[in-house]
Amino acid sequence: MVQKAGIDKKISPHKLRHTYATNLLNAGAERVDIKALLGHERIATTQIYTNVGQEQMAQVVARL
Repeated sequence: MVQKAGIDKKISPHKLRHTYATNLLNAGAERVDIKALLGHERIATTQIYTNVGQEQMAQVVARL
């Protein structure tokens, strides 16, 4: 699957979930919705998967 997508790096299912969750968050999705999409029972588990990029954080701070 990874080769078919043209990705040369070694990618794990965990990395794919992490990237998916982070991209959803950066696109404006709420953590509770990401939690449901990933099938997590606790929001704390979802927070492990979601890293907000520096650009996103700068935008949040700029709104203050």
